[in-house]
Amino acid sequence: MTASEDKFTRQTLLEVWPWTDTLFSLRCTRPPEFRFRAGQFARLGLCKADGNSVWRAYSMVSAPAEEQLEFFSVVVPGGEFTSELRRLKPGDTLFVERQPYGFLTLERFPDGRDLWLLASGTGLGPFLSILRDPEAWQRFEHILLVHSVRTAGELAYREQIAGLPARMQAPGGGEQLRYLPLVTRETVPGALHERITTLLDSGGLERAAGLPIEPAHSRLMLCGNPQMIKDCRTLLKARGLQLSLNRQPGQVAVENYW
Repeated sequence: MTASEDKFTRQTLLEVWPWTDTLFSLRCTRPPEFRFRAGQFARLGLCKADGNSVWRAYSMVSAPAEEQLEFFSVVVPGGEFTSELRRLKPGDTLFVERQPYGFLTLERFPDGRDLWLLASGTGLGPFLSILRDPEAWQRFEHILLVHSVRTAGELAYREQIAGLPARMQAPGGGEQLRYLPLVTRETVPGALHERITTLLDSGGLERAAGLPIEPAHSRLMLCGNPQMIKDCRTLLKARGLQLSLNRQPGQVAVENYW
């Protein structure tokens, strides 16, 4: 083991379901003492056939109050961890470290009116956790969820996202959440057809949302491809939106998913 026995718990896989040939979600039991904030991640471990273990970081999709843990994954070609994870079946064991990690949480922002959640691929995961928790709905007048993928089949959780305002009894009604899917390699009705960075640079993202991105009111979270995060940060910084730090609150929070 690369983590000592006192640092992790052994949990039981309850369910695995595919979105595409390479995208899937899973749900496992939750240690009763495991506490986390929406947007954080856990280190998951697997024991391989040779007896060695491998560990990777995964954001929780589940809300802090839910009884089980849910994760969203992509199969990495030749990946040591995901190839093993994809083969697991209900009843198998998954290791979960006792300590959650990460700073992609709403406490990064002391104020704000509009919450922008910009995700690519499985970077959607922590934002689903945030949207399954009441805090975002109570604090922000507008929530804009942007999910960029290559093909329509990769737009996971669409039905669940559509049902979130009713599930969370959104104080702003059905208009409080605006879901903006981006599909870059296919033309899909109701979806935009350009990358997040292109739309952010051109103003197309704001036009589609019907809201401006501005330092006074906008708070942005970025999660997904590291190059997307880097490029978005550069574009936002040029417009006066700064990274939010412990001693210097700003308008942008990031998580590198890999």
